[in-house]
Amino acid sequence: MKTPAWARGTIDRVADASGLDEIAAAAQRVNLRVVGDGVAADFLRGTWLGHPLHPVLTDLPIGFWTSAMVLDVVGGRSAAAAARSMVGWGVVSALPTAAAGAVDWRDTRDGDRRIGLVHAALNVTALGCYVASWFARRRHRGRGILLGFAGGTVATAAAYFGGELVFPSDPPTQEPGVT
Repeated sequence: MKTPAWARGTIDRVADASGLDEIAAAAQRVNLRVVGDGVAADFLRGTWLGHPLHPVLTDLPIGFWTSAMVLDVVGGRSAAAAARSMVGWGVVSALPTAAAGAVDWRDTRDGDRRIGLVHAALNVTALGCYVASWFARRRHRGRGILLGFAGGTVATAAAYFGGELVFPSDPPTQEPGVT
């Protein structure tokens, strides 16, 4: 699949942004201090599952937040409590999802580390929007819905960066007949 030029340019600029290296190194140190490199890290890596845990967990916040958006659009006021609940469950499920992603991120270097840092920063921003949405929905439903839509927009951008780490958009091509 051919990546649009604007998206490829954005990914390349982030991958080449060596100015992010100090922030990434500091985040790596905190990551190691908080989680360590033992049983907790192995659990979050998914070694017990035989598969990385982070991609499995991402379906939870995405599903909850998407459900809230659908309820907001088609459910009206009668679905407001359910939508707020979906936002809350998305926030709760995002925490272990982020922890698993952070442990996986430890193994990245250079451009992938920078892309992962931006992926994480966007996800933290989306999470902040959803936390604010959850609180706002009690008194200002419209504001809560707008904050949820903002969170969904930022989370979509975050997912694009995360997907780039797993499925590079324009992987190097190999000459025919060369293995």
